Amino acid sequence: LGFLGACFATALSGAIFTPGQWYEGLKKPWWRPPNWLFGPAWGVLFIMIAFSGWYVWLAVGFGPALVVYGVQLVLNFLWSAFFFGMRRPDFALYDLILLWLSILACIIVFAPISATAAWLMVPYLGWVSFAGWLNFTMLKLNGPRPA
Repeated sequence: LGFLGACFATALSGAIFTPGQWYEGLKKPWWRPPNWLFGPAWGVLFIMIAFSGWYVWLAVGFGPALVVYGVQLVLNFLWSAFFFGMRRPDFALYDLILLWLSILACIIVFAPISATAAWLMVPYLGWVSFAGWLNFTMLKLNGPRPA
């Protein structure tokens, strides 16, 4: 339950820092998924992320692998704060790069501990890769500080 709670707390950033009218006014690429898709996609991903952490904890307890896991949760939380809260797609993109690297690090450090835990993080890396491209594209379309 602790891992589900940590993921739920991370997901709260999407409820705290909501897209709102500012986001609706931004230029978006034609290939952007519809808004309704983000909630279910993140819901499934957060469940997978929680189980991934739990499998590692069952195998080795708390240690360096779960520190990396915690870092990626913090970076995930910060993305919404940067993009929607501060309205800074540039800061959000920098955060997303660090998030991507931290997810990759999780996969690498989880793999020798639990192949299942590592594989559960792969869809997350894929989604964040897509989100990074979307963030980058929106930054190019709107600039670093869109009004």
